[in-house]
Amino acid sequence: MADFKKLDVFHKSHALALNVIRTSANMRGSVALAIKGQMVRAALSVATNIVEGSAKGSDREFARFVKISIGSVSELEYHLMVAADTALLSQQTFERLFDQLVDVRKMLTGLLQTLQLSADRSTLKARRGLAGRTSAGSR
Repeated sequence: MADFKKLDVFHKSHALALNVIRTSANMRGSVALAIKGQMVRAALSVATNIVEGSAKGSDREFARFVKISIGSVSELEYHLMVAADTALLSQQTFERLFDQLVDVRKMLTGLLQTLQLSADRSTLKARRGLAGRTSAGSR
């Protein structure tokens, strides 16, 4: 399928993951331990699913992994909210990470739409090809 290193959304999601990792390293306390682990896991999942999905054999399969990435972005959004609401993150840091997150989500949504269109076209072509063979074979 696609080379993930050529996808802008991969680079943006990778940058987001790195920023979450760097930011979470400064969080201290017992509650912080649980929240930062979840934040890092969700942030890594966004980029990881892009990488894994791009290696799949079809646009439909890639789209499935992009949907998982979108879910991970939403999960990360909640963890960032909790971290900000419990003063583990400053408002400024929250806003910076949130802005990155929104950008990645928009790009993932666009990629998902493109992949779904492509998958639908491939399915339509395959059905037309089968219909053509069936009617040609019955003559």
